[in-house]
Amino acid sequence: MGKTVLTNVRCFAVGVDLTGNSNKIELSSEIEAKETTNYGSSGYKEFVGGLGSAELSGEGQWEAGATDKVDDGAWAGLGGVGPWSVSANNGAAVGDLAYFTQFLRADYKLLGEVGEVAPWSSTAKSSWPLVRGQFAHPPGTARTATGTGTALNLGAVAANKRLYASLHVLSAAGTTPSITARVESDDNSNFTSATTRLTFTATGAVGGEALRTDGTAITDTWWRIAWTISGTTPSFLFAAALGIG
Repeated sequence: MGKTVLTNVRCFAVGVDLTGNSNKIELSSEIEAKETTNYGSSGYKEFVGGLGSAELSGEGQWEAGATDKVDDGAWAGLGGVGPWSVSANNGAAVGDLAYFTQFLRADYKLLGEVGEVAPWSSTAKSSWPLVRGQFAHPPGTARTATGTGTALNLGAVAANKRLYASLHVLSAAGTTPSITARVESDDNSNFTSATTRLTFTATGAVGGEALRTDGTAITDTWWRIAWTISGTTPSFLFAAALGIG
């Protein structure tokens, strides 16, 4: 990816797609610099890395009145922790670059001056490491039956590293609809011996969840999202991202 003008940053906050209500998304990460200067430091200050953190701030146009609107999602999530996934100005197609983690929604501001388009702004602070990965399921593809997603060659997971996954259920329709998403891995792109590594909580409503493996090494290099859907005329829109960190 070369130099780019920001025109298509996608942002998913738990179960809300903020893309159509945001005009500024900023993501930052930081490692604390802890000073360890001593008499052996040759006259220069010396530092080691301390705790890491990430922060996301966004703003845009305010809307309310449904679970997929920015106000409903922000109010319900204020003070809570959930998954946020952000694209790198290239949409959210399978394989597109994604940054995601568990964020605490730390604040929420809304409304402003008379005569102006009603604004909102919010800040979220990391509760897990920020992960650089790929989108594994696109937000605009409705799923009405059990199935599997596209295989991604993310590589093996080394010991003490983890496979991270975020899921954003953006809409749910039908009579008693239910979706149970999971993360599968294999040593080949055809998934002839797929192994389930993570399973999300079954849900029939808008919302989101993030999961991660336990730090055990995994030699499989291919990964995908799969899902089981039940109910009467069920239909779901959801986005998902996978990454190793």
